[in-house]
Formats: sequence, C-alpha cells, structure tokens
Amino acid sequence: MKKFIAFTALVSLFFSSCHKNDRGELVGVKGRKWHPEKPFGMTLVPGGAFIMGKSDDDLANVQDAPTKTVTVRSFYMDETEITNSEYRQFVEWVKDSITRTRLAILADEQGQKPGGGNGKTGGSIGDFAFKDQDPSKMSAYDKYMYENYYSVGTDEDPYAGRRLNRKVKLHNDVQKYPDEYYVEVMDSLYLPATESYNGLRTFDVSKLKFRYTWMDIQAAAKDKTVGSSRTKRSKYMKTENVEIYPDTTVWIKDFAYSYNEPMHNDYFWHQAYGDYPVVGVSWKQAKAFCAWRTMNKNSYIKKKKGRDQVNSFRLPTEAEWEYSARGGLESGTYPWGGPYAKNDRGCFLANFKPNRGDYAADGALYTVEAKSYEPNEYHLYNMAGNVAEWTDSSYDPAAYEYVSTMNPNVPDLSNMRKVTRGGSWKDVAYFLQVSTRDYEYADSARSYIGFRTVQDYMGTSNTKNQK
Repeated sequence: MKKFIAFTALVSLFFSSCHKNDRGELVGVKGRKWHPEKPFGMTLVPGGAFIMGKSDDDLANVQDAPTKTVTVRSFYMDETEITNSEYRQFVEWVKDSITRTRLAILADEQGQKPGGGNGKTGGSIGDFAFKDQDPSKMSAYDKYMYENYYSVGTDEDPYAGRRLNRKVKLHNDVQKYPDEYYVEVMDSLYLPATESYNGLRTFDVSKLKFRYTWMDIQAAAKDKTVGSSRTKRSKYMKTENVEIYPDTTVWIKDFAYSYNEPMHNDYFWHQAYGDYPVVGVSWKQAKAFCAWRTMNKNSYIKKKKGRDQVNSFRLPTEAEWEYSARGGLESGTYPWGGPYAKNDRGCFLANFKPNRGDYAADGALYTVEAKSYEPNEYHLYNMAGNVAEWTDSSYDPAAYEYVSTMNPNVPDLSNMRKVTRGGSWKDVAYFLQVSTRDYEYADSARSYIGFRTVQDYMGTSNTKNQK
C-alpha cells in the first residue's frame, strides 16, 4: 500500500509539472484569493499597542494591574454581549440534535428505515433514522467514512459520527406523534407530569449536553515528541461534554432575603427579555457556545463550494478585552474616557449601582437591553456595566509582571479562577473601570456575569497605526 501511494505521488508530480504553464518557475500554489468577511453582529478591532493597567490611583489597593505597554493583534468582537435570544439558538440546536439522535438510535435498534411516512413530517420513527443507514446510496467519500469511522463509533459513543436527518420536521403536538416509539423517546426527554410546573410540559434541561473536541496546543507545543512516531496528537485532544442550559436559580442564590422570583421564572426564556444579555452561564458553558458557533458557521460554509472555513470563535483574552473597552483612548478610566460616570447633562453613561442600595438611579433595576447607552469608539456597547464578562484568561494577581508584551494571556488550565471584566448592574463604579480586574470560578454561574465572543482577523495588515 505504501509503495502504491509513493508511486502515485511520483506520477502525479511528473504530470503536474509537465502540464502547468509555469515554465518551470517558482510561482507558488494557485488558490482562491482570501477576502475577509466581517461576521454578523461583530465589529473589527484594529490591532495595536496600548498601556494596560491602572493609570489612576488604585483606590482599592489591590495592586494587581500595574501599567504595562503591550500589543494585540486585530480581531472581530461582538458589538454586544451575547443575548438571551442568541443563546437560546444554541439551546434549541442542542435540543433538536439530542431529540433527533435518540429517535435515530431507537429506529436503528428497531431496524426501521425511512418510508413509513411522507418523508417530510415524520410519518414514523423510521423517517428519523440516520442518513447513512443505507451505504449503497452514499457517495464514495461518505461510504469510506461510514465503513472506517461512523459505523464503528467509539467506546464511549457507538453512534459517534452518524449523520442525522434534519430535513424531517419534529412533532411538538403530542396528539400528532406518529407511533409508540416516538412517544417513548419524547417521554424520556421531558419531565414527568408529577414534576411539571403550572401544568406546563417541560423539557428535562439536564439532557441538554453539548459535546465538542479541542486541542491543547499549549501542552502539545511543549512536547518535543509530538509529530514523531512516539507521540500522537490525539494525546492532546480533549473532549468536553457540557450541560449548556443557563442556571436560572442564580437570581435567587445570588441575593439572600430578596424577592427575585420573576427573574428566575421569565428572564431566560420569555421573549420580553430576548435582547437582554444572557446570564447564569459559566465559563465552561461560554466556551461550549464558542465551539458551537464555530461549528454552526462552518457547517453552513461546507455546503457552499469555493469558500474557506472560518477560524474559531472564542472568548477574548484579558488584554484584548481591555484594549477593546478603551476604544482607542489612552489612559482613560472608562470606555468613554472619564473620569465621571455621568455626561455633561447629568445622565449616567452605564448600567451600574451608583449609590448604596439604589440600583435604579441609572434608570434600570437589573440588566438593560444589550444595545443600550452609547457605544465606545470601536462601536462596542456596554463594555462597562450591565453584565460583567468572562474572558479566556486565568486570574493571577501577579500576571502583569510576567506575561508577554505581545498578545499577553495566562491560559492556565489548572487555575479555575477566570478573569471577568467590565462590572455589572449590581456593581459600584470602581468595577466599571477598564483596568479593574476581577474573577470568578470557571464552573460558577452568576446573575451578573455574561460574555461576548471574538474571532481572529485573518491577516496582519489591519492595525490602528496604519498610515
């Protein structure tokens, strides 16, 4: 087999060199020209240098942010915090996928195949069978992948890699369930009637788990044996399986002896709060959202010929967040400069707690819509106040003393304290300052912490220092 591959490569090399019009010159590989595409809802933050850290007196005397000149590369950033509506898109996709997976597995176990219904509305559970169930109708590539990967699965999941049939619509009306197998699957996904609240049929959110794989490049880069016959890359491939539904009980747990039941009951799912920032999401859930957003976009691009896939959406590093929040203003206290949290007309410039016990002095008791107040010079909304935001960086009070001056970051997986920035609706003005550092544990969720995502800009020519 190896001899055949080597021979094929040699023949290909011979004929390719004979039939090109390069006249034997070094002209490079011909390919499509790359055109950067600004992701929907994001803005381009041009790379550059800035002074990171406290430019004013450190009133809290934390001493964890001494000034340091650093440089960051260009990237796209969400104009707003991720909203309830946007996060619900993630939840609904996972819910749909899990439902279809369970239907397909049961159809596989029962030996049912498509054809029991009209193929569009799900006339039987067989219509939800895996699309690769009949290898004879596959393309050569799909058949190869099925025979070598999909059909064998893994030890943890024997159905890993099987393709779901997403064209058939799911039935939400219990009176229209097509057969007893469909009833069995749906019954396993919803809470029993004895646990229903106000008679509502409720999906068991503990079933909403999103699994994704990522590579620990930091660890792999330090291993000198990676790429050799002694060590495989799979050693550094990590698989995460995350429950992704927000913790709505944070509205109760975060505030003892306080009446916040309406926020617990309605904030995440009710359309009235669709454009408000999602909260109750841990750092791990935010990372899972980033992985899904990347996969969702590339799944669409894969269907379009002639387009390159996008690189990953991710959480911003601490330095990227501060650079973006400053909006190009050097040594400003807040995203709008400062030093005050009011404008010249006496109006507050962010959603926070201006006075002791007075949460509503700025016009909002809890959060406000993600596109509230004026954006900064990079067209980013609520970089101060509303909700604090997760970053990708681990918190170390001495980090500024040793991090690199180029794209600084502390990606310490063993450190569960993750940096949050920007302050929130329940914080005093100190936490709204662009240089103030705070942290929360990666597996914790709060009613005042959300997030926004970034994506690296492909290419290096876009910086704010360009002439």
